[in-house]
Amino acid sequence: MQFIENKASFKHYFSILKSKRPLNSYQTKTNCMRTPILCLLVYLPIYIYGQSYRDYLGAGHNEGITVTSSSQQTKPDWNEQATANNTINGSGLDARLLETSRFLAQSTFGTNLDYIKEVAEISFEDWIDNQITANSPSLQELTQSVYDQARSIFIANGGNPDDFNDPNWQYFMYAWWQANIKNEDLLRQKVALALSEIMVISRNSNLASYGIGLGDYYDVLKDNAFGNFRNLLKDIILHPMMGVYLSHYNNPRSFPDKNIHPDENFAREIMQLFTIGLYELNQNGSYVLDNEGNRIPTYDNDDIKEFAKIFTGLGPAAVEERFPDRQVKFGLGHWFARKDVPMTMYDDWHQPGEKQLLNNKIVPSGQSGMQDIEDAIDNLFNHNNTGPFIAIRLIQQMVKSNPSPAYVSRVSKAFNNTKGVRGDMKAVIKAILLDEEARSCSWVDNPSSGKLIEPMVRYFNVVRQIDLDNDNGIYWNITSNFYKATGQAPLSAPHVFNFFLPDYVPNADFNSAKLVGPEFEIHNSASSINYLNQVDLWTTTQWYDVLKTWGLELEGTPLNFEKLQYYAKDSEVLINQLDKLFTHGLLSDETRRIIIEAVDPIIKGNSQYDFTYFRVKMALYLIMVSPDYAILK
Repeated sequence: MQFIENKASFKHYFSILKSKRPLNSYQTKTNCMRTPILCLLVYLPIYIYGQSYRDYLGAGHNEGITVTSSSQQTKPDWNEQATANNTINGSGLDARLLETSRFLAQSTFGTNLDYIKEVAEISFEDWIDNQITANSPSLQELTQSVYDQARSIFIANGGNPDDFNDPNWQYFMYAWWQANIKNEDLLRQKVALALSEIMVISRNSNLASYGIGLGDYYDVLKDNAFGNFRNLLKDIILHPMMGVYLSHYNNPRSFPDKNIHPDENFAREIMQLFTIGLYELNQNGSYVLDNEGNRIPTYDNDDIKEFAKIFTGLGPAAVEERFPDRQVKFGLGHWFARKDVPMTMYDDWHQPGEKQLLNNKIVPSGQSGMQDIEDAIDNLFNHNNTGPFIAIRLIQQMVKSNPSPAYVSRVSKAFNNTKGVRGDMKAVIKAILLDEEARSCSWVDNPSSGKLIEPMVRYFNVVRQIDLDNDNGIYWNITSNFYKATGQAPLSAPHVFNFFLPDYVPNADFNSAKLVGPEFEIHNSASSINYLNQVDLWTTTQWYDVLKTWGLELEGTPLNFEKLQYYAKDSEVLINQLDKLFTHGLLSDETRRIIIEAVDPIIKGNSQYDFTYFRVKMALYLIMVSPDYAILK
């Protein structure tokens, strides 16, 4: 017999009592989840006393209500109890938690469950506002600090100081990982990586020797992530690493008699890749068509030549201290120049005369070289294409590969004018992450929804979301094995077009559906198998380190399964924990069944390791190689 002294509906109350579980945690189903409804059944009889509710009882709607029962469920080796009050107090209702997990998958490189719970208590907009002001140390300074520390370790281990390399790309890589393990600036770092795959420079070039410069360039992206897009454009134009990479460092004016003409490389790429793209766009990202239904090019070869004239005369602003005999002058080889000081203008080497830019913009003769550059920046910044072009690229990096025209239009509007300001990146990022298409669960089953998570982000996820076995606080990581396996690491693209093209179409099915899948360009028979092997290595914690250095004899850092092993006593409880971290409530019934069938037979044996360790390894491996995880919905 059961008595409910309340006017709540019996039907509603019993609708939340579905099945028994060993923990006081269960998941409620929303239209964004594919998991079954899980909750707790407390043995009858139950007596509930409290205030009168006229709408519903349960799911936390329990003010003033006391629940008593004749018994409660306990299980050996568990700290939790299935108490009577948990039937109505909302404990274990995970909808908000899973919604938050999904939001953080779009806006960070991954967080642990405690952080997800913390963010779930506030609005997402408040979290973004907090992130905008979060402390964000300089990667340039950290790269130098890491290099100095590494050099000291090398010498202390008996190494010859003369044999220690200059601060090259590996020290930037160490610094990048150090900055992204215990950091506060989670959103800023996510946006910086997205920008690094749009405004590309790469250590996979003649920049490999300049770790300090790589760190400083990353600072430009990071520091402008919530600034104004115009400032970002100017900073990358003047950055010596970009100047060397796209060859407008020491780019001279014309000397026709010597057949010397301005280099056109940067002029082309700043239009095609950084600002306006190849074809005229409507504000919703669709192509503007001419009377014959053809796309309209945004620029032609004459426009490239005119912009090339603009980007002449830029050269070194300072010389590295270790070259005291070198003078700062136009033409100084980039090896000798500081890579963390913006290039300066040498007007004698700047192309004089009038220049005609896009939309009939005339740059008048007689201006200084920097005035010409300012005019060119304005010309591109104010172009109608820039808003939708950047909107699409950032949405693809953070949320989904195929945003709807309406989604692009809303983000373009934020770029074009937010409180009278054009190019406000804070407004753009908010518009991307808070848009109904990013937040609403109604989009989950739409074929256009989702994106393939690129391999290096999957790497970041496991390192950030699973505990690390590390006592020294050094999180340096060379990434060599992973880079060889997948071809990915920060600032390591094979060319200026990034690791993959934003409009890549994987196969005929995508083509028929008029969809793109950018990350599928690097998902092939080699990289996909290599990724599986990498996951197997990461989850073999007894002998494999997920973070490691090279040539320093430093102890590496493996994953630590200790906390997850507690949950591994019950396969479904373990899977629910991993679902919250990696699949955000979207783990399919099929994948769940496969994992349970693989995990349950792992029982106590004679191994020196607890059987729960092998359960965690198996479950984590299967989650991380599943399509439920690989596709972010």
